[in-house]
This record gives sequence, structure tokens and C-alpha cells, in this order.
Amino acid sequence: MSPTGITNSIFSLLQSSRSSSSLQSTSATQARAKEPAAGEFSASLAQQMASFQMSSLSSLFGGNEASSGLAGQGASSDLFSMLGMSSTDSQDIQGLSPSGRNLSLFDPESGYRMMSTINNLDVTFKAQFAELSAMQTGVAGMEQAGEDLSAVDGAMDSAGIKAKVQEFVGKYNEWIGRFDATVEKDGLLANSWTAKTALHELEQSVTSIFNGAKDGFGGLRDLGLRIDQKTNLMTVDSAKLDAALASNKTGAVNTLDEFSANFAKSADLLNAADNVIPNQLANLDRVIDYISEHQSSLQQEFGRGDAAKPAGYVKQALDAYNRMLANA
Repeated sequence: MSPTGITNSIFSLLQSSRSSSSLQSTSATQARAKEPAAGEFSASLAQQMASFQMSSLSSLFGGNEASSGLAGQGASSDLFSMLGMSSTDSQDIQGLSPSGRNLSLFDPESGYRMMSTINNLDVTFKAQFAELSAMQTGVAGMEQAGEDLSAVDGAMDSAGIKAKVQEFVGKYNEWIGRFDATVEKDGLLANSWTAKTALHELEQSVTSIFNGAKDGFGGLRDLGLRIDQKTNLMTVDSAKLDAALASNKTGAVNTLDEFSANFAKSADLLNAADNVIPNQLANLDRVIDYISEHQSSLQQEFGRGDAAKPAGYVKQALDAYNRMLANA
């Protein structure tokens, strides 16, 4: 298999379940930021591999594809060394120099840099798995928050209804505070269509103008609940909520009940089997496993590469992944 074929194989693996991860909702095709149809990781991988254009890869193997030793599982192995951990000492890998280079390559340094990239990708994918798993738990929490809000009924006084509304708003803002930054520029899930979809779907549920239509309301906004466009946090206009409860308490309660049911359903769909979040976690898991299984072969082919040195939120997420692995 040619070096280009290796890259194409990786892309295919990362994209394998993208087609089955569409959310079963009319608004699911919209996200806060559009992403390439290529899939969750292909864009990131393409950036990492940009320096290895065809000419560079050709020189790496001395222009002789047959001499590279890339065939069948060997090609897959090379991919996984990219993500493989450099904890394996170079002296334990047959054919590598003490510095971890494969001197049989036409350009050992390029091969070593490729493995360094793979090592960093391995850490990134594991950190993303942990962060997306945390988001999955957060989505389940938002589903519960929606169900809790459905406890509002006409028998409650206005103070009790307002307390329930404030409780929901607080939980929603905790959700935004925890995950909104992770999809922004330089965030761990900045290129994640799945994560952006989760945030977008729940926000769309809050801003829908159809909740309460049968009772003369145009969604939560007519009860004084809005999303701040700068912070993405939910705000409450207490005076407007008081006025709605005073003028049409039954309609206001019906609006809250209708919203809470739709909101909980949206959250449930995101976590449903064979839907966006479970599918993407399965994609990540397959890639991580594939890399781990072929680590030694990849390192033997390209060299050990520099060890990844995660820091900040990446290290925190990687630590979370390792704890998940230990407790599995």
C-alpha cells in the first residue's frame, strides 16, 4: 500500500459512522458552526498530515514503494504508531537507532516526525473521548432537568413556579458554563460536529417559538426567558414572567410543560443508541484501539517519535480517560 493509501485508509476509518450519526430532528442539520462533510476527525487529521504531501512521502521511502515494507497490516500499523504511545523505549523496537530513528528509511527524520504527530494524535483522541463522554453525561443531566421542570402545574402558586423555572435556568447555565468553551476556537472539541450539535439542539429547544402556541404564547421568550447571544447563558426577566403568570397562568404553565417535554426529548435523542453522541464515541474508541494494537509495527516502520506532552485541559481530559480505562 502506498503512503497515500495509508492516509486514505485512516480517513475511511474515522469517517465510517458519520453517515449514521444524523440526529432525527429537523434542526439537527444546523450547528453553531458548519463542518466539512468529511467527518469528525478527518479535518484535524488532514491538518496534522499536511506536511506529508505526496512528494515528502515519496522521498521518505526513497521513491521505492516496495522497499518501504508497507503492505496489509503493516500499513495499518504505521497509522497507529502515529497515535501509539512513545513510552516504548527505542532500544526495545527492532531496527531503530538509539535515538529512535529508522535508519533504513531514505529520510529517517521525516519518519520520526510523522511518528511524533501520531503520538500527539493518540493523546488528542483519548482526551476527546473523555470530554465527549463528559458531555454525554451532561446531556443526560439536561434531560433530567427538563423532566424536573415538568413538575410545574396549575396547583402551584406563582412563587413555586418561578422557583422551578430558576432551578432549570441554573442547571442550563451550568451546562453552558461547562461545555460551551470546549467547542470554541482552540477548545478540545472545537472541530467536533457532534459536540456542537448537542449544544445547538438544546439551545434551539429553548428558543423555539412554537411552545405554548395553542395558549397564545410564542415560546419561552414570552415568559421572559431568553438566551444571551454573547454568553449563550439563559436569562430570566422576572417582571415579564410575573406578568405572564398573572394574566394567563394556565397558558404559562402549559407552555412550560410543553417546553420541558420537548427539551427532555431533544436531550434523550442526542444520547439515544445509534445517534450522534454514542456513534462518535464508538468512532473514537475504534481509532484508539486500532492505534494501540498496531503501535509497535508503526514505530518500527517510522521510528519512535517524540513523546506527546499534553498540558492544560488536554492533560486533564487525558487523565480522565486513563481513570475511565482503569475503572472499566
